Amino acid sequence: MTTAAVIGSGFGGLALAIRLQSAGIQTTLIEARDKPGGRAYVFEDDGFIFDAGPTVITDPTCLEELFELSGRKLSDYVELMPVMPFYRLMWEDGTVFDYSNDEKELLRQIGELNVKDVAGYQEFLKFSDNVFREGYEKLGHEAFLDFKSMLKAAPQLMRYEAFRSVYSMVSRHIEDERLRQAFSFHTLLVGGNPFRTSSVYALIHALEKKWGVWFPRGGTGSLVRGMVKLFEDIGGSVRMGSKVEAIMADSGRVTGVRCADGWSGRFDAVCSNGDVVNTYQELLGGHPRGAEMAAKMKRRSFSPSLFVLYFGLKGVRTDVAHHTILFGHRYKELLSEIYKGGELPEDFSLYLHHPTMTDPGLAPEGHGAYYVLSPVPHLGKLDIDWEKEAPRYADSILDALERRVLPNLKRDLVTMRTWTPKDFETELFAHQGSAFSLEPVLWQSAYFRTHNRDDVLSNLYFVGAGTHPGAGIPGVVGSAKATGKLMVEDLLGKKAA
Repeated sequence: MTTAAVIGSGFGGLALAIRLQSAGIQTTLIEARDKPGGRAYVFEDDGFIFDAGPTVITDPTCLEELFELSGRKLSDYVELMPVMPFYRLMWEDGTVFDYSNDEKELLRQIGELNVKDVAGYQEFLKFSDNVFREGYEKLGHEAFLDFKSMLKAAPQLMRYEAFRSVYSMVSRHIEDERLRQAFSFHTLLVGGNPFRTSSVYALIHALEKKWGVWFPRGGTGSLVRGMVKLFEDIGGSVRMGSKVEAIMADSGRVTGVRCADGWSGRFDAVCSNGDVVNTYQELLGGHPRGAEMAAKMKRRSFSPSLFVLYFGLKGVRTDVAHHTILFGHRYKELLSEIYKGGELPEDFSLYLHHPTMTDPGLAPEGHGAYYVLSPVPHLGKLDIDWEKEAPRYADSILDALERRVLPNLKRDLVTMRTWTPKDFETELFAHQGSAFSLEPVLWQSAYFRTHNRDDVLSNLYFVGAGTHPGAGIPGVVGSAKATGKLMVEDLLGKKAA
């Protein structure tokens, strides 16, 4: 029987494990932590349930496809609920903009801010639809293993000016600065600076327009649990709380894995859903390929980190949207400081997640669960003691939330915990504490990103944010499809479903 090991149970690892097991490859999923999910971990405090990471599901069809591989339905494992508006955007000047796929209402709001931008937005939407078709539907699930594959895709990418940034492309069509921010902030959700990230990422707008924004009943963790159950239902094996300490390899192939708890296994192929630098440097540290690639990867540009504050409040705040983006008084300048590093900016823009607006069951009755995140420089660009800095920074964020969107927050506070760049490094083994792995810029995309299959170790594969196509749930699930195709063809000699 053909066997494979998948290291890490984030969305990418789970999606790949399901694909491999569905194709007839006996697959073992190995997770270091006590719960599955990777960045989609779950915290539970005083009756509150907090999703640690991903909260926005924008392409339910990529998830439904995983269940259909074995004749099952996603809806039998988890319920997805629509979120409206997709996001509530708020500025310091008091402007509020509810962003959704209600075309009539969206155009009305755009017209109130700048009537000329109604036509401009419609032109931008056409552009977004085009790059969605080329960049997501055609290329989002394909592995770029050689430069020839990149050259083949280049003409279409150049046709849509992939060398320009998302912000510059939005600005070509839209005049109002608030609307420019409204239609360019999405790259931040996958670790990209809209002033540097390729205009291809404007496809996120069309993707949301096509499928909407969804949230699982019970939180994102319930989707993770549903995927684990599916994997086990079809015969997959899960090892939880078992940290892989080495990928064993000879000259040109990997032979298996060894875990810190003493367990080891031999496999026909191994795929890492872990951090790409950690995989090469630590897990392959005993092989020349590990040292070579770790040194090469460290020269790359990595996405910023995040400071995250999870908190529960007394009272039900029905006036606070499920997803709220709170823009600060600076946009380009703030992002420049975050990506350049050197110091922690005193101001911030925030993403506020309020899941109990959609699913009240995530908090005790009469209470609300929240988390708020602030993008911050990663550890390689900001050397501070986060253990000391976290309380002060958390307090300033709570003050901002109380002033702008959650009156009496501190009075009603029941529970709170923080997650810092240092936690990304120590708990998730993320290089420099980066929250999204490699920065999604053009020169680190497709062929220039970590390859889905290693160029030297022919049965070592990668899945997740560090490989093509990148971060975000659709991105890492797409990477699982690309990597899954390679593994099924390599191991079984047949085309993958």
